[in-house]
Amino acid sequence: MRNFTEQSITDAALGRITSECDPRLREVMTSFIRHLHEFVRETRITPEEWFKGIAFLTECGTFCDDKRQEFILLSDTLGVSMLVDAIANPSAPGVTESTVLGPFFRENPPIIANGGDLAPGIAGKRVDIDCRVTSEDGAPIAGAQIDCWQSSPDGFYDSQMGDGSAHNLRGRLTSAKDGRFWFNTTLPAAYPVPHDGPVGALLRAMGRHPMRPGHLHFWVQAPGHRQVITHLFVKGDPYLESDAVFGVKDSLVADFGSQDGPRTKVHYDFRLKKAA
Repeated sequence: MRNFTEQSITDAALGRITSECDPRLREVMTSFIRHLHEFVRETRITPEEWFKGIAFLTECGTFCDDKRQEFILLSDTLGVSMLVDAIANPSAPGVTESTVLGPFFRENPPIIANGGDLAPGIAGKRVDIDCRVTSEDGAPIAGAQIDCWQSSPDGFYDSQMGDGSAHNLRGRLTSAKDGRFWFNTTLPAAYPVPHDGPVGALLRAMGRHPMRPGHLHFWVQAPGHRQVITHLFVKGDPYLESDAVFGVKDSLVADFGSQDGPRTKVHYDFRLKKAA
């Protein structure tokens, strides 16, 4: 086939996918090509605009390293990460809801004993976190692995502080016989997602702010149960209604007390769905 037209080139591109292609890849790429071509036709993209888009993606790549992932940030701020999560983890009665992993998760966090400090040396209002891990029927789960991480009271993660090599404001705990795990930390602050790069420029061009409400991250895993990646959000935070990454759910908002109030204890039960 030659002399492709605006209408015929889509079928031609699809026709180049051979029978040797993995079936799932074929399904995904067929849909992607169809939607991408229709997007170009619908918006009447000019060559100048198309090359500007390519330059944007190229710049995103230059901002990626072992401490920052600009493409995850792009996915998050466009609502795609939460859409993928909603499809993979539909809400169910009696089970803790999930939300985005975010770009600041790090492997091999420090091991913290129950009662330990997640934020040693970090000044700010202290908060005592006292939680349980249970099955969906309320039965306690002993030996669950819980990864926790958060921003500082100044709105920075450890990977953004100094040279980014220190592991602070994060840790890994194990639930006790009664399913409990507990630690103390500082009140997490609202903070902007990294906005000094191409994603930040895109947010500004769309008239959007880069702010996330204060929250603690949790990744809870237990044998025989589905894992959950989620947050606990600070009740009353001004950005709950306009989270830059669309991650807030009502069931995940917890009372951390006021910013300047006395030390607060936060209780929450993480209920895991049993594995099929």
